[in-house]
Amino acid sequence: MAKAKSSFTCQACGAVHPRWMGRCDACGEWNAVVEEAGGGAPIGGRASGGTGRGRKIEMTDLAHVGEPQPRRRTGIDEFDRVTGGGLVRGSAILVGGDPGIGKSTLLLQVTAGLAKSVSCAYITGEEAVDQIQMRARRLDVDRAPVSVAAATNVADILATLDVPDGPELVVIDSIQTMYIDALDSAPGTVAQVRASAQELIRLAKKRGFILLLVGHVTKEGTIAGPRVLEHMVDTVLYFEGERGHQFRILRAVKNRYGATDEIGVFEMTDRGLSEVENPSALFLADRQGEVAGSVVFAGMEGTRPVLVEIQALVAPSPLATPRRAVVGWDSGRLAMVLAVLESRCGLSFSGGEVYLNVAGGLRVGEPAADLAVAAALTSSLTGVPLPADMVVFGEISLSGEVRSVGQTDPRVKEAAKLGFRSAMLPRIRNKTNQSKADLVFQEVAELQDMVGFFERGGDGTVRAASG
Repeated sequence: MAKAKSSFTCQACGAVHPRWMGRCDACGEWNAVVEEAGGGAPIGGRASGGTGRGRKIEMTDLAHVGEPQPRRRTGIDEFDRVTGGGLVRGSAILVGGDPGIGKSTLLLQVTAGLAKSVSCAYITGEEAVDQIQMRARRLDVDRAPVSVAAATNVADILATLDVPDGPELVVIDSIQTMYIDALDSAPGTVAQVRASAQELIRLAKKRGFILLLVGHVTKEGTIAGPRVLEHMVDTVLYFEGERGHQFRILRAVKNRYGATDEIGVFEMTDRGLSEVENPSALFLADRQGEVAGSVVFAGMEGTRPVLVEIQALVAPSPLATPRRAVVGWDSGRLAMVLAVLESRCGLSFSGGEVYLNVAGGLRVGEPAADLAVAAALTSSLTGVPLPADMVVFGEISLSGEVRSVGQTDPRVKEAAKLGFRSAMLPRIRNKTNQSKADLVFQEVAELQDMVGFFERGGDGTVRAASG
């Protein structure tokens, strides 16, 4: 009998090496490479990789259109929006987020909402059943018919769920606490996470129940464990938010049954998570009007327009290398915008500290925020505020050109709905498709046009820039 081959896998990043080494070449972790036996034998089955004769698979053509996948609505509109209109039968969803951000609270509320129409099970490997019951009483969902259990052995969980009258929705909290007896590694390692998720997803596809997996995140903000875990599931959701803010953002980064980059906005209260139907109004609720360095950015999150305040502060620095601090935006993109402002517009930020903040705890990732960030920096440097009723959006190139962005109409319509009366945006090339929203457009083709707007004081009055 041939000897089974083994591989050496890093338990920190999942990289596979041909031999053991003290330091992983991929992530740099020490003493993280562990030998794993080959074969990948599933629970209760024989090892794969043999040369036995397989069975013929059934093929179909692209023209065959089956029935659309039915969806289960949870009754939480923000959650249903992010998942693409509800949960699909037989799908596997991975929910990740920082510790204490509210993942378990959200999924307990989702489970309680679905339990009104389908049978649901909540299996925890991190808490006792009493703790789940206490949280349910605090959230006022303790009367929901949800089956709760505390277990970490995947074999026991599979035996419980693999029955004809099993639950239609199963929550596993969390996948890093699950383990398989056949593997020697500890729970939370790459081998255990990969094998446990594979077995649970296989059963979900076989039985047709909805599987919700809670995943821990690393200090970099990514799902802990092997990257293959995100490829195995159908949907990956990230639950984001700052500890100091009550707002929480649920973001879809992968979705086989809906749009990606869709967000749902929640507010954390003492009775759990409540939905925010109009995030723009909430993010701008505490805005102080015309303040130098404050700009309202009209962005898009998936299919939803969201208005958010971008704040910038340029302050003198006694240090040889001034600080650059960013919250809610990409620090590399801030460095690019600063370089373009200095080289193309003649502004000087080299002697001052620069602080940039996206108010409300939202993280902005689209390039359309470039112009809003540049306007906030210029406003703080010159001391000239933008009009309080103006929104800004546009992408900046390295040549100083302000380029157009997509979905202009939804952005300006959302701004008009919230009472804004003007917009600074890239030059509109097709005037026939210009939005019918009642806004005055301040079109800028070059970044110098935006800087000139501040030198004129924003109202036609010429003011000297203090930078």
